[in-house]
Amino acid sequence: MPFAISAAAAILAAVLCVWLRPLLVRYALARPNARSSHKVPTPQGGGIAVLAGAFLALALGLWLSPLEGEAGRTLLVVALAATALAVVGAWDDIRPLPAGLRLVLQAACVGFVLFRAAPELRLFPELMPLALERALALLAGVWFVNLVNFMDGLDWITLAGIVPLTGALALAGGYGIVDPLTGWLAAAICGGLVGFAPFNRPVARLFLGDVGSLPIGLVTAYLLYRLAGTGAFAAALILPLYHVADSTITLLRRLLRGERVWEAHRSHFYQQATANGFSVMAVVGQVFLLNLVLAGLAAVALAVPGLPTQFACVALAVMLTGLLLRRFATGPRHG
Repeated sequence: MPFAISAAAAILAAVLCVWLRPLLVRYALARPNARSSHKVPTPQGGGIAVLAGAFLALALGLWLSPLEGEAGRTLLVVALAATALAVVGAWDDIRPLPAGLRLVLQAACVGFVLFRAAPELRLFPELMPLALERALALLAGVWFVNLVNFMDGLDWITLAGIVPLTGALALAGGYGIVDPLTGWLAAAICGGLVGFAPFNRPVARLFLGDVGSLPIGLVTAYLLYRLAGTGAFAAALILPLYHVADSTITLLRRLLRGERVWEAHRSHFYQQATANGFSVMAVVGQVFLLNLVLAGLAAVALAVPGLPTQFACVALAVMLTGLLLRRFATGPRHG
């Protein structure tokens, strides 16, 4: 069923991209500026097709093959929160919102998923009280929503990061590592992004926009939270490591320089890479390959129990991610 859901989501997303693009050209053009990677006005809003395709495919899958328990209610909670965040993103795409208001609305959506879709989930019940764990999970969720948005600044870069991650989680669902709905949801997001891929291929004819990157970040954060809740914390840390490292290190550097971190910029490592001589395809290709390797390391961490294996997989993942970040920062001649 996960493969069928992924295929259906891809087809639906592609059809919706074709149907929506003329409207987006008219009403949602992203015009290039000093911080943009594109050089000509390009429609944004492809995330509408990705999300709609994913959730329609999921609804069809649940109708044809209902899951036990509260799968339908959980899916409804996630879909409502993602839709609300998509509305926030769409508004911000057309008429930018104040940074404080954006953050409050994002926190509300993350909190809704955290407390309504996973109220029973505990990651560290023996290390910290529930209130502290929930506060940290909320903070991490809001950061993940934003970092996926920050990283969506180059054609195919979000696909290079999220497709291997969601593909790996779909397989985890198939093997019973996570619950079936989590696997189906991962397969649907993976398929929706694959259906969007031809339109975002460099040079892109369509962008995700905040309407897509924000809710995709929310759903992906929820998927990783579910994975971590099975005890696979190392795997949940490894899978998104490139996106987390690039965005977090960049944020800390900007804070140390006293910059306004809520404003757009071009100082991410993947942006430095294009300035240092890498082509767009070279950048996204290397990010994609790294994420495939990270997925493999996450699989090893899941398959071989024990702290030594977990530590070794995380350490190797950190080393490989650091090497790619350094290569991007110094250019191909110094890689």
